[in-house]
Amino acid sequence: MQPISTVEGRAYPLGLKNVDTDIIIPAEWLKTISRTGLGKGAFQSLRAVEGNVFDDPEFTGSPILIAGDNFGCGSSREHAAWAMADLGISAVIAPSFSDIFSGNAFKNGLLAIVLPQTAIDRLLEVAKTDPIHIDLETQTVTTPFQDRFEFEIDPFRKYCLLNGVDEIGLTLESSDAIGSYESRLAQDRPWLVPSAV
Repeated sequence: MQPISTVEGRAYPLGLKNVDTDIIIPAEWLKTISRTGLGKGAFQSLRAVEGNVFDDPEFTGSPILIAGDNFGCGSSREHAAWAMADLGISAVIAPSFSDIFSGNAFKNGLLAIVLPQTAIDRLLEVAKTDPIHIDLETQTVTTPFQDRFEFEIDPFRKYCLLNGVDEIGLTLESSDAIGSYESRLAQDRPWLVPSAV
């Protein structure tokens, strides 16, 4: 997982409510276990509509998506987070997220930011013409027009995202302590240590 401290750039001004995981990545794309290549199928049904924001050259490669309430609802497919990351999105800002999507986003290094609808409305307006700046360390979203919106994030998730570690990486950070414990255990309670065959 790549560390995230800041995300800056144009944002897809989507704004739609109740965007479910089937809209984010349709079921026909779920036959893969690879995280790459899913960006081509991301938001396929929305991209089928002429004039959509995802195919507008002005927003190509935008690292931020601004969405409406209840983003990521529906099934628990982790492919939704994979598809968004493959599309180049690093952060999603919405008034609320489904719990499962929020968890999958975090586990895949995608920053999910909750802001009130008034802030979303302002960011949707700014996104049409100007970049947006997210600072995870200070937990703020700012614009070139002096807008400043503070967001909450679980301290554990913040630590993991800032340091680019998932649960496995976090465990590996303690490998010395784990090794010391296992050595002491082998000396103090040898009957618990499996013998070599």
